[in-house]
Amino acid sequence: MKQSVVAGALAGWWLAAAGPLWAADKVELTTRVSGVVDEVLVKPGQRVRKGAVLLRLDKTVLQARFDEAAAEHARAQADEADARRELDRAEELFNRTVSSTTELDAATLRHVRAQAAVSVAQARRTIAQKNLSDAELKAPFAGVVSAVPGAPGTVVAADCQPKPLVILDSGRP
Repeated sequence: MKQSVVAGALAGWWLAAAGPLWAADKVELTTRVSGVVDEVLVKPGQRVRKGAVLLRLDKTVLQARFDEAAAEHARAQADEADARRELDRAEELFNRTVSSTTELDAATLRHVRAQAAVSVAQARRTIAQKNLSDAELKAPFAGVVSAVPGAPGTVVAADCQPKPLVILDSGRP
């Protein structure tokens, strides 16, 4: 029998183990977002491949948040385009000495604020899209489903310590 030694020099600990060492044989999985389980696609004992969808949350609220973020992004882009036109006009009038520095500065500030609003709206849209995609719980590695504590209707609260929805075994002997 071959013995492996793993050292944690900085932590000051040693571990001796017989045979190969694995990071984890069982992993309790849950979703990154809160919601209600809509459907469970696996059963205990089922083999799954890495990336396989194990369960899905109801996407109604997450889809609405994405739609809201997308609309806010579109509005921010329209506001930025309007602010750009106003800035162009203010620059033209200033160059013709028809308007003051104050008016040019105000148009510049409005445009900068509008650009920032576009960036914020884009970030919110990206987060909403990520949350929507995280409504599907996928297998992080190939393995065997050892238990499915989550069932349709299970409420998932991702902000606190979420309960496991699927327990995945590495399938190694």
